[in-house]
Amino acid sequence: MADVFEDLAAEYRQLDAVLAALTPDQWSAPSDAAGWTVADVVLHLTQSEEVVTGPSITEAAAFLPSTATTVDGAMAERVAAERGAPPGELLARWRKAAFATPDALRAHPPGTRLSWVRTPLSPRTLATTRLAEHWAHAQDITVPLGIVYPDTARLRHIAWLAHRTLPYAFSVAGRPDAPVFCDLTAPDGTQWTFGDPAASTRITGSAAEFCRVGARRLTPEQTGLRAEGPDAAEALRLVRNYAA
Repeated sequence: MADVFEDLAAEYRQLDAVLAALTPDQWSAPSDAAGWTVADVVLHLTQSEEVVTGPSITEAAAFLPSTATTVDGAMAERVAAERGAPPGELLARWRKAAFATPDALRAHPPGTRLSWVRTPLSPRTLATTRLAEHWAHAQDITVPLGIVYPDTARLRHIAWLAHRTLPYAFSVAGRPDAPVFCDLTAPDGTQWTFGDPAASTRITGSAAEFCRVGARRLTPEQTGLRAEGPDAAEALRLVRNYAA
């Protein structure tokens, strides 16, 4: 695959072009993230990026300490505590953190494990999760506003992450791991494959739809994805584009 750090920077640039063109009314409009405005979504991304580029990223359990009992609850607490900044100030803060992230992650020496939610990650995997989260939240911003946000070859990183974390998703659901083979059609029409072709469970179809299912932006029933094999339905139900 292409260099994930370079692709992460490219994803930030694509989102930045959208954010820079938003009107004040669009910043305050509801997003597709339940209960959050567009500004709230950008604030959440900003807060997360500031953890990535901060010194606590190498410390155990450093991510978003909170009285909340869930990660989503902790995120909501942090957004509620800081919302209200003018759009220009918020955009500048996001840019400062986001545009520093690729180089900050690339600079960690080989073998480094970084604290993220409940799971230590390598810098490359954390870069992939940041790309996946920014892409998913870009959907939350652009879809309700009717703004075009083209799918790109960068989705390959996100599809890889979704497939790679299936064993974890199965374990969280209390199910034994099951091999899954994915044969996905990229935005440019080429094929991306993940896993063992001999696996008894197979998922085929659009990579863009697969990534949206993994991001919980579409249900499997809303897509043309085809799932075959003993664990196919569960794999599509549990797939997720994040590593914790």
